[in-house]
Amino acid sequence: MSETSQLRLHDWGVIRAQGADAASFLHSQLTQDFALLDRDHARLAGFCTAKGRLLATMVGWRGGDEEILLALPAETLPATLKRLSMFVLRAKCKLTDASADFAVYGLLGTAPAEAWALLRDGDAVQVALPGTGRALRMQPAAAPAPAGAELTAEAWAAAEAEAGIAWVRGATVEAFVPQMINFEVLGGVNFKKGCYPGQEVVARSQYRGTLKRRLQLFETDSTAAIGQEIFHSADPEQPAGIVAGAGTRDGRTFIAAEIKLAALEGGSLHLGSAGGATLQPRALPYEIPPQE
Repeated sequence: MSETSQLRLHDWGVIRAQGADAASFLHSQLTQDFALLDRDHARLAGFCTAKGRLLATMVGWRGGDEEILLALPAETLPATLKRLSMFVLRAKCKLTDASADFAVYGLLGTAPAEAWALLRDGDAVQVALPGTGRALRMQPAAAPAPAGAELTAEAWAAAEAEAGIAWVRGATVEAFVPQMINFEVLGGVNFKKGCYPGQEVVARSQYRGTLKRRLQLFETDSTAAIGQEIFHSADPEQPAGIVAGAGTRDGRTFIAAEIKLAALEGGSLHLGSAGGATLQPRALPYEIPPQE
């Protein structure tokens, strides 16, 4: 195992849900089961519109008996906090922005662990992410940085893309239903739980075999930006997909993109326009089950 390396993720924040109904309230709003959340696991979860479109993606864990914490990209935090707060009503749950209390780190080179397993280290928690030796660490803001060489932001973003995981960012709010970014494959959707906003649309996409778009991996020699459109060589007018995550390492850019499945059957895909940089397909590190 190589030495662990780390990066302070200044572009992440934390929402605190506090109160006797914190878990049950989040259970009713998010795509994951929070009612049975224990202290040894985290939950990957999404917050959807009534039409099943993702407003935010996050990692949640239990801070205490009446406290759930949610780590998510900071650019989606204010709108998520505001919208969730609208639905609290009489629930005994107070939602606050706790970002100032925490430092969020991305770690590479950690010991292998099942995705979403949670390790407690004093006041810090470390959540294993999909992909070999990757983790999110949330610790008190005043605590020293975890041991290890400092990563670059691009190296971390490249590792995220290669792992086939994409977080909803400002440029991709309401761009996807969860399955379009393989969210259910990664453990972000519980199809046995009760209703939540968008639940009917998400379930219909899962069980009626109508999904025509999926997250795929690509590599190119050009830089890419989240939200950038992707075009097929045979259809220069209509975008075939969108960049959901990207990072550059050693002169190569690794892209996790939501793509029309039909666009993978022939021709070529290009970044930004039909004449843009060519995207070379790469295999996902996990299996996507066939539609029922």
